[in-house]
Amino acid sequence: MLALVLPYVELPDLHLLGLTIHPFGVFAAVGVYIGAVLTVRAGRVYGPGDTKSLSEVFTWALLGGLLGAHLLHVLGYHPELLRTQGPLVLLKVWDGVSSMGGVLGGMAGIAGYFWRKGLRIRPYWDALALGTAPGWTIARLGCAVVHDHPGVRSNAWFAVAFPEGPRLDMGLVDCVLLAVITLVLYLLARRKRPEGVLMGVLAVSYSVPRFFLDFLRAQDMAFVDGRILGLTPAQWITPVLAAAGVYLLMVAGRARPEPVPSGQTAAAPPVGETRTGERSGACRSGAASAERAHDEPRRRALIQGVEVDAGDAAGE
Repeated sequence: MLALVLPYVELPDLHLLGLTIHPFGVFAAVGVYIGAVLTVRAGRVYGPGDTKSLSEVFTWALLGGLLGAHLLHVLGYHPELLRTQGPLVLLKVWDGVSSMGGVLGGMAGIAGYFWRKGLRIRPYWDALALGTAPGWTIARLGCAVVHDHPGVRSNAWFAVAFPEGPRLDMGLVDCVLLAVITLVLYLLARRKRPEGVLMGVLAVSYSVPRFFLDFLRAQDMAFVDGRILGLTPAQWITPVLAAAGVYLLMVAGRARPEPVPSGQTAAAPPVGETRTGERSGACRSGAASAERAHDEPRRRALIQGVEVDAGDAAGE
């Protein structure tokens, strides 16, 4: 069967010094770290250049993401856990996460940080997008290696040979989607874009496919994603994220170029060229000053000559 082209490979847990390290946790940690590094790096170009705030906001995003990921996992996807394990399950933030909840919690943490610092969040969105997309891709790869998001039965060439038969692996599909989005974002980022474009592209290009992909999640297994009126929690959230992305793109499209001070061209040259231009202007100014100094004695002599002639004329 073509589905066997993608074998069911499950990475085992790692036992080290009495601790059990799950493969998903490793990929998630690496994804968070890479995302934070790339966000700070992108902040040197996108936004006000405030890399210090982007470094500090990481802790807020991490804590908010962990809390949001677990709460949506329990309250949205598996509310039956409240009946079987009691309310204390809400405190076990390490036991079950939802990527969509992590996104919402992380955004809440980021918004809380910037509100507390009295900073506008909008100038930072694009730098955050350039870190979020690749970090999320790596974390989703962790979902793919533990196969915790089984899809419907399928014989498609990209199906995975689950033990009970070939199925779509929605974690793998999501990982590929995010990898493509990451590539698109970094291609777009090769040129400076209007403020908010990159985050808008990320929000729309992920949310719209994700809404439809969730219809392919398995419902014929013992432990499946919960549904609210026939839709997964993510399918209720993604339209809101998509609308926010459209708003960012519309605002960016209406943004007017910054007013150009008199004496400067509308198309500002790159920083290096600007400095060269300033040096050239300074050189021209210095040359003009030297020329004026050189002509000053001759100008004074001419003035004195005119005054002498005028005096003679008055005497006559």
